[in-house]
Amino acid sequence: MIKKTFSYFWSVRHQFTKYFIVGISGVFLDLATLIFFKEFFGFNATVAVVCNQILMLTYNFLLNKYWSFKNKEIPQKQIVRYLILAGFNYFFSVGVMYLFNHLVNYDYRLVRIATIAVMVLWNFFLYKYWVYREVKSL
Repeated sequence: MIKKTFSYFWSVRHQFTKYFIVGISGVFLDLATLIFFKEFFGFNATVAVVCNQILMLTYNFLLNKYWSFKNKEIPQKQIVRYLILAGFNYFFSVGVMYLFNHLVNYDYRLVRIATIAVMVLWNFFLYKYWVYREVKSL
């Protein structure tokens, strides 16, 4: 069981590395746009995260589809699955921001980093096996 698990993780290491690079660059872009919307435009943290998610959804979809997972399929179904996952992540992000920044008064940047870290855990596998899975031709 352990050998099989290790073998699986070893087999997806290159794909995960690309996903991780997209993710790390996305974190910096995410935080930069969040801070920009909050500090430059004066939005409250919840509104700022609402706005920056539009940019981040597009960035992550395109880079993960074409670079991380090298998926060449026509994206209609993938976009629907991606938007379902993104919708869940979006409401999770906004809800956590509201709870921990607005109600508990934690720093909005730390709240955002924490939500991103939690979402990374489930997103790789959902991207690989649900969003960007390739349909085998018979």
